[in-house]
Amino acid sequence: MSHKYVYLFKEGSADMRALLGGKGANLAEMSNLGLPVPFGFTVSTEACTRYYADGKTIAQEIVDQIEAALAIVEKEAGKKFGDPSNPFLVSVRSGARASMPGMMDTILNLGLNDETVIGLAKLTNNERFAFDSYRRFIQMFSDVVMEVKKSKFDEIFEDVKHKNGFTLDTELTAENLKEIVIRYKKLYLAEKARSSRRIRAYS
Repeated sequence: MSHKYVYLFKEGSADMRALLGGKGANLAEMSNLGLPVPFGFTVSTEACTRYYADGKTIAQEIVDQIEAALAIVEKEAGKKFGDPSNPFLVSVRSGARASMPGMMDTILNLGLNDETVIGLAKLTNNERFAFDSYRRFIQMFSDVVMEVKKSKFDEIFEDVKHKNGFTLDTELTAENLKEIVIRYKKLYLAEKARSSRRIRAYS
């Protein structure tokens, strides 16, 4: 039997802090108490240890367990990850055994793409909200995962505001945010290509 690396919130408890991290253990305990906690799961600290032991690669058995847990959570939520008509969006929050306020990274709205953002706009009847969420996701993912400087995205954001004579973020329309999304994606792809060239140069 394979080692367990992924725990649904309802499978954990407060005394599993070393395994689930502070956030994971607290969410598990709140779930056990019947508090209204969103559906979710925790990838254990042992998975992180395994990741580094395997040369910074994610073992297939960990991937399989994540996908299995996601399928359970999708069923509970009544939504499907990547479904264009009824997208299931998730938040990915890092944690640790010890409390580290302000040191952990978060990615919100994972699951948004060019198709699911349209579905979100229709579900919420709010196109501006959907594309604002999408541009935030691109920026967070690029910053946390690809280490693209946040300031580069801020420059694009401020440029669109300035070009339209806006002073407040809330003045941006859905069409403005669509333009920002397009420019954010171009920046991400350019930075990703630049990073790949650097890796090849040093390999």
